[in-house]
Amino acid sequence: MRTPTQPRRLSRAERAVAYGLLGWATEIVFTAIEGAVHRQTRDARLQGVSYLWMGPIYGLCAILFEPARDLLRGRPAAQRAAAYATGIIGVEYVTGRLFERATGVIPWDYTGRSPLVIHGATRLDYAPLWAAAGLALERVDDALRSARVSWED
Repeated sequence: MRTPTQPRRLSRAERAVAYGLLGWATEIVFTAIEGAVHRQTRDARLQGVSYLWMGPIYGLCAILFEPARDLLRGRPAAQRAAAYATGIIGVEYVTGRLFERATGVIPWDYTGRSPLVIHGATRLDYAPLWAAAGLALERVDDALRSARVSWED
């Protein structure tokens, strides 16, 4: 006979996996839409792309975003958005440079895509996008931290 376990909160590792999967899915949708809007030749397939490296990077939200959110809770939305944009740009830059040092390439190399690119690793013109993403992640954080799971033996 199966007995259900008591509902429990998701562990930080489980939340990291959830952030990683959500980040992958979001990136694939974003790149598909961006490609359809900005390409010279329109492609009705809406092909999106990501990299296997991105799952763990997005999973860092459980380690980096959650504590930042706790510190920023109660601050005005504009301050939170600015902090999130700064943090995401920083993480994107550092992880890009680490990948470049380890593999010789930055998987998402932005070189030549904007005058506001730093070493190919990040784009300052994405700051509004990252600010909005950070504010949206607050809702994801709320959902993941309040989610309860139980398993049957």
